[in-house]
Amino acid sequence: MFEKILIANRGEIACRVARTCKRLGIAVVAVYSDADANAPHVRMADEAVRIGPPPVKDSYLSMDAVIAAAKQTGARAIHPGYGLLSEKEAFCRAVNDAGIVFIGPRPEALDAFGDKIKAREVAKRVGVSPPPGTDGPINAEDVEFATREAERIGLPILVKAAGGGGGIGMQIVEDLGKLPRALTACSDRGKSAFGDARVYLERYMRAPKHIEVQILADTHGNVVALGERECSVQRRHQKIVEESPSPAPFFQGEAGEAKRKDLFEQAKRIVRSVGYVGAGTVEFVASGDGEIFFLEVNARLQVEHCVTEMVWGIDLVEQQIRVAAGERLAPEVLAAEARGHSIEARVYAEDPAKKFAPQPGRIAKLVWAPAGGDLRIETGVEEGSEVTPFYDPMIAKIVASGPSRAAAIARLDEALALTTLELVGPAGPAATNLPFLRQVLASEAFVGGRYDTLFAEALAKEKR
Repeated sequence: MFEKILIANRGEIACRVARTCKRLGIAVVAVYSDADANAPHVRMADEAVRIGPPPVKDSYLSMDAVIAAAKQTGARAIHPGYGLLSEKEAFCRAVNDAGIVFIGPRPEALDAFGDKIKAREVAKRVGVSPPPGTDGPINAEDVEFATREAERIGLPILVKAAGGGGGIGMQIVEDLGKLPRALTACSDRGKSAFGDARVYLERYMRAPKHIEVQILADTHGNVVALGERECSVQRRHQKIVEESPSPAPFFQGEAGEAKRKDLFEQAKRIVRSVGYVGAGTVEFVASGDGEIFFLEVNARLQVEHCVTEMVWGIDLVEQQIRVAAGERLAPEVLAAEARGHSIEARVYAEDPAKKFAPQPGRIAKLVWAPAGGDLRIETGVEEGSEVTPFYDPMIAKIVASGPSRAAAIARLDEALALTTLELVGPAGPAATNLPFLRQVLASEAFVGGRYDTLFAEALAKEKR
């Protein structure tokens, strides 16, 4: 086990990783930008190192600054959290070259899955089908070729940035006349966000469901699938409510359980094929009748990992650390079973009535529902904190569990009702999505499990 770990992240995930480290008796090193000098994740740490000014490119994305901080403090390992540098092959290699352990997949796996086109090929090689699409990247300026490919694949299609993630660099095209603009937009967005201007085409499934499988793998050949998460409550292709297990009709009954187990086996085949190590998520898209296709692998911890932890009783961060230290997955992990149901709601400083536009401001008042047992509050802010325009506007994750889905929904709704959150922006009181989250939980579509990735934005329009 490591004596000291540097957490190369900020906010709630940095706090989350720090809690597990402290429980295991591991010293924590935080890094921070000037905007986060007084942030909770900094105060939780045993040591903290400034790595730059507020913009992420000058601080949290500075590989040299992060590695220098680890060397300066004697940290033997770096946990990247999620986002930022967590899936950067170059960062992983630089960490390893510095004689420091990267708590995550090997560089080869990051290379295989960091590129969505390569990931599609990996899946196809082990007999797992991605949605119909182009066999490789296409030139955004070659509209004629792209049009022929779109006609072959069939409308509607998705134009996707090859190096993208989190819905960035992705557009739905229903009319071929709009394809040129989508190609340019996605290519430009991919270049600015990921340094990769390549795009590809993929068939868009109408009213799709987003299903993902949590995996853990060690360096001794053990791979386990810890259930699936339903992540179809989204806006701008980004998740806001996640639950496990999925309530999708095609997972019900004996036939549904067989489909679920087959999905787990597909996920394990994909990650085994590249010698994957650590925690990861294999993502799939499904039609309403249960036709399921491979989407991508997120080679890191997911924002919604807490949902799996609540159902399976396993600390995924602890397992990441143990695997990185060379330990085998314990028998109780390999033989773990799911119990009950869990749902997570992401609390954002955003206005659903204004197309979920971010709302920077100061948190003037903050009171959480009492946590413990069947309720977790994961946050990296406190009363008086600033939600700045420099970073993602997520304030917290509220995660509830229960013996049944209905019980978990009721517990989460109660927690949201007991939460007081007042945000003050430059022009006065600013909106959060707290009321909207309760509207999601109360909707007939959600309660009945009959929702898809279009549901949240349609509900927001209905409530305006």
